[in-house]
Amino acid sequence: MYAWIWRHLPGQWQAKTAIAAALILAAAAVLWYVVFPWLEPKIQFDRGVINTPSSSATDRR
Repeated sequence: MYAWIWRHLPGQWQAKTAIAAALILAAAAVLWYVVFPWLEPKIQFDRGVINTPSSSATDRR
């Protein structure tokens, strides 16, 4: 797939490298500012599953 993209980019290798870097930055920006904010409320990485500590964790003898 990457070879197909590389072959279809215009210009010499310097221009292809610059365009490929710009495409990577654009994809990262779309993920960072659109996809991840939309996905974060649905996944909720920062919320714990366990609300109270178990008795075995507090009774260490």
